[in-house]
Amino acid sequence: MRVKERLKGHLRNYAPGGILLAYSGGVDSSVLLAVLAEMNDETPFRLRAVIFDSALQAGAGLDEAFERARRRGVDVRMEKLDQLAVAGFSENPEDRCYLCKRELLARLLKIAEENGYATVMDGTNADDIHTYRPGLRALEESGVVSPLKDVGLTKADVRAIARDMDLHVSERPAAPCLATRFPYGAKLTEDVLKKVADGEAVLRGMLPENTPFRIRVHGDIARLEVPPVAFGVIMEQRHQLVDALKTLGYRYINLDLEGFRSGSMDSLVKQSDLL
Repeated sequence: MRVKERLKGHLRNYAPGGILLAYSGGVDSSVLLAVLAEMNDETPFRLRAVIFDSALQAGAGLDEAFERARRRGVDVRMEKLDQLAVAGFSENPEDRCYLCKRELLARLLKIAEENGYATVMDGTNADDIHTYRPGLRALEESGVVSPLKDVGLTKADVRAIARDMDLHVSERPAAPCLATRFPYGAKLTEDVLKKVADGEAVLRGMLPENTPFRIRVHGDIARLEVPPVAFGVIMEQRHQLVDALKTLGYRYINLDLEGFRSGSMDSLVKQSDLL
């Protein structure tokens, strides 16, 4: 596959000094890990993947991602990360992503320095620079490299590589951190994060596999974003869903008629902040 070979050619520039990969288990970092593992089988080099376990992660996919990396023969480590302890983060400001990314990258750079990895890389792709992502500033400041972006690979390119390599995550929807479920300025605590994670686990069990969705939280209101094609599924199970979400503490359960929109909480951010 020509796109994958172009990526491998770029990655070979970093392999001799050793590579530390920020690995979430999503499609972008999973493709990077799979390609790096394939390269390592051809010509061994020092490679380690790091998964961060935190209250901001949705679902139980971290253990699965960990095992996928191990099955590919990659040295993978799980690290605890408490973003709520980062100064200012729990206030959920518009640059929340920057504060989080700066802390995460600092941890990665420290691990790399202590263990002799010359390069730290992440799975940012070429599409990410066109959305509201304050974390990109932290990447630029840190010197961490983003090979997918640097080679110009879009999300569609990444998914094509994943399908070509028969990766289980090839059609998996994006899974941004749980802080994205709340309006900017809404206080973030372990309790509210766990509640929305538990609610999304219920909703996930009712929808077809790989359906994108979010529960957006506005105080005691749970606003459900699902694709319009899935509205019927929700209505068929609405009594069970309402009961489950009210048990978690939400008072009002709303179905958003606009459907699923990635980054919908960013709609009120000034357009100048997107630049």
